[in-house]
Amino acid sequence: MIDAASRGWSDRVVHRDIVVNEVPGFRPLTLDLVVPAEAPAPVPVLVWIHGGAWLFGSPKHPADWLMEADPFTAAIRAGFAVASAQYRLSGEAHFPAQLDDVKAAVRWLHRRGDGVGVDGERIGVWGESAGGHLASLVALTGNDRDDSRVRAAVCWYAPSNLLTMQSQAHPSGTIDHDSANSPESLLLGGTLPEHPELGRAASPITYVTGQAPPMLLMHGDQDVVVPVGQSEELAAALTAAGAEVELSVVRGADHCFAGVPLEPLIRDSLAFFTRALAPDAAALPPH
Repeated sequence: MIDAASRGWSDRVVHRDIVVNEVPGFRPLTLDLVVPAEAPAPVPVLVWIHGGAWLFGSPKHPADWLMEADPFTAAIRAGFAVASAQYRLSGEAHFPAQLDDVKAAVRWLHRRGDGVGVDGERIGVWGESAGGHLASLVALTGNDRDDSRVRAAVCWYAPSNLLTMQSQAHPSGTIDHDSANSPESLLLGGTLPEHPELGRAASPITYVTGQAPPMLLMHGDQDVVVPVGQSEELAAALTAAGAEVELSVVRGADHCFAGVPLEPLIRDSLAFFTRALAPDAAALPPH
């Protein structure tokens, strides 16, 4: 997250390195939180989950291509707080550690957010690529019993069914999703053909129900890394279950929406969150 003080911004308050979980043998897991300054009431919060094939990336150093459009400033100006969640990468721990880590951030916001100007009952998750996969999982597996439930999710070009990634691969794709060194295999600690049960457990589509929160799935039709069929498959399953889902296939866009302007896609994402997290939006049934 960009440092507000160093940029001279006065429109936000920054809370850094909030410890949300302590895993034995590992460094404390943290989140950074940015809240609009002088908000008249607690604001809804968007939990941003970075991508990087579960192998790379940091919530503290967003990718240059992303920051050229700066979705975080756009979110602040739209009236949202933004929490950048840290999770263990696949070289540090296998799935479900990554999901556990993001849920720890959501729990902290539910339980402690009111102390920093955040409405813990209006939480959305927003992720890209591997982060979109984790956002989908949080949305579909979160529950009220442990305060991990969220109200909405926006998932950019995210894996949704690890078992169908290879069969849906773009003709120009260069990743063998079933190989031992694929991002999916490194995440799970085993290859998909040899351990389909691991693939099912880590696939958001496994957890689809009619009680899923509203979800917006955005995906480029020329994505050579994560096939667009992944978002199409998840959208179809959510629709069949009776859940609220919007699918936006971005024409001419590769992975990371390369090839198209990013700003309109950020605006569409924030407009979705504005509707889904409005104070008068329909409450979710118990889950």
